[in-house]
Order: sequence, then structure tokens, then C-alpha cells
Amino acid sequence: MSKKVVVTGGAGFIGHILIKYILDNTDWEVISLDRLDYSGNLNRFSHMLKDYPEKEKTRLQIIYHDLKSEINNLLDGKIKDAEIVFHLAASSHVDRSIVDPLTFVEDNVLATANLLNYARFMDNLELLAYFSTDEVFGPAKPGQSFLEWDRYNSTNPYSAAKAGGEELAIAFENTYGLPIVISHCMNVYGERQHPEKYIPNTLWKLKNNKKITIHASKDKSTPGSRHYIYSEDVANSVMFITENFEKLKKMQFPIDDIGPKCLKVNIPGTKELDNLEVAKLISEFSGFSLDYELVDFHSSRPGHDLRYAIDGTFIRKAGWEPNYTVEDSLEKLVKWYLENPEWLEF
Repeated sequence: MSKKVVVTGGAGFIGHILIKYILDNTDWEVISLDRLDYSGNLNRFSHMLKDYPEKEKTRLQIIYHDLKSEINNLLDGKIKDAEIVFHLAASSHVDRSIVDPLTFVEDNVLATANLLNYARFMDNLELLAYFSTDEVFGPAKPGQSFLEWDRYNSTNPYSAAKAGGEELAIAFENTYGLPIVISHCMNVYGERQHPEKYIPNTLWKLKNNKKITIHASKDKSTPGSRHYIYSEDVANSVMFITENFEKLKKMQFPIDDIGPKCLKVNIPGTKELDNLEVAKLISEFSGFSLDYELVDFHSSRPGHDLRYAIDGTFIRKAGWEPNYTVEDSLEKLVKWYLENPEWLEF
């Protein structure tokens, strides 16, 4: 059945990948809501859609709006009848949050509050999906992975602001009965990612004979590690959650008690790799030689954690699995960037 959906932050990295997945796999009409800052880039759409038939392109409508402001009457007329809202709009760079924490509170807490408050009055809302991060759980010890409802331990302003948005989402479900799901995702990589992110930035440095800085432990012996997941798998998982919302909710809350009612779903990475292993794979797939240095980044910049990890048992038990291995998708991605080098440039 055709639907009308809103993707906030649609011109962002993960937002535009989700929109592409929706256009490729459904007949839905999509409204991208974006303020077009350093992370929101309309060139993503023009590049992504360049080979699409004109009829398919018309299913996407792009609207400028900064969610730090309440949704006005003109915008209301365009989105009030949407059935699904995917809320991906956020400030998401940890380094920037350390330098400018209040902007992250405004972008990730105030903006989410404005969207949730508006959603209370939407005519046909079936689901509001809040896209969060594994970083709300804080650093994980070796072998440790966090479940959806484990305690939070935000260690930088970015993760704290995302956790604040989550708590508002939970409150709005409890208070107003909004149908909400919160997802936690791990390190996402893919086409048209912001070039300051680790994978495109590493490839750029390799291509330009620059030394790679590897975030490591205090004694510089152990590189930091992350669970990596390809952007197409993220989009696929978000659609799986959307299509199986009621099933997942019954699985997570079999007894309607006084406990939590808002669905949370971890989207696990396909494989844990340390930062040096990732750099070596990029070097192998690109053919560029690797020059690197392990640095104790955390001591000089608190808020950068050595390891994050979430447990993906719940979504896998529900029937979802990623389609790509890290190696296959990373090799595919490196080739794509070398064929589209403009996306490596700042």
C-alpha cells in the first residue's frame, strides 16, 4: 500500500541512503526535511538520482526547515497527513560536540521535542522512528555488548544529546500514546559520507600520501575498535523494523506492565574491527601504501571512547540479518570512491 513518509535529515548521509532504499523498494511518496548545514548536502540527491526516470524523481519532495523552530502552517499542510516519520536529523560529529556542546543540545534535544510535539497532532501517524546511536551506552569492555534497555553512560555531548532525545520520545509515547520506535546503530559507512568521517578520510589520506592517525589506548598499544555496518544494511534494517513494528513490540513487551512500553531495537554491526584493521583493508583494496601512527587521543580529547558495542540478538531473533560482509562492502565502497573522487574532498 502506498504511503507518504517524512525523512528528517534526508539530505544527510544515512538519510539519503534511506530515501534511496525507499524509492527503490516501495511506491511511497517521500518528503525530505532538512536545514542543509555542513552534513546536509543536496548534491547527494542530484548524484544519487541522476539515472532515475523523471517519474521516480517526482516521488521525492525536498523541503527546507530547521527543526529548532516549530513546524509552521505552510509546512504543516505538506506533512500533516504522512503515515511514517523517520527522524534522522541531528548533529552527529563527536569532535564538534566537544567544541560546541550547546548546539548539539539544540539540534538533538530541542529539535526532537519540536517534532514530537507536532507529531501529537498528525492525522494519520502510524510510526515515528527515532534514529539514535550505540554511543548512548558509553564505552564497552572487551567482550561486553549492551542490550536495548541497558543503562546509559554518555561520555560526550553528542551521545548525551541523543539520549535526551530518546527520553523525550519515550515520554511522548507514555504520555500521548505516540507510536514510537528507537533504534541504536553502530558505525555506518557508505557512499557520499561526510569526508571527515574515518573511512573516507582514511582513503583520502592514503591517496594523498598522508599519515593516518589511529585512535588507540593510553599506552598506544591497542587501537580503538568499532562494529561496522554498511549503509544499505542500515536502510534495510530500518525498513524491517518499520514493517514489523507490532511484531517486535509484542516480542519485547509480552506483558503490558508498568515497565517501559516504547520499542527499542539495536542495529548491530556485521563485524568488529579495530581502526588499524580498517585502515589496512582500505589500503589493500585501494592499492595505496599505508603510513600510520597510533595516538592516545582520549587523554587529550576526553569523550572519545576506545570501544562501543551493542547486542543484536533481538533483531536477529525477529528475522533480520545484514546482507553485506564488512570486507565485501568496504571493497565495493573503496572502488566507488575512487570512481567518484569528488566525494572525498572537503
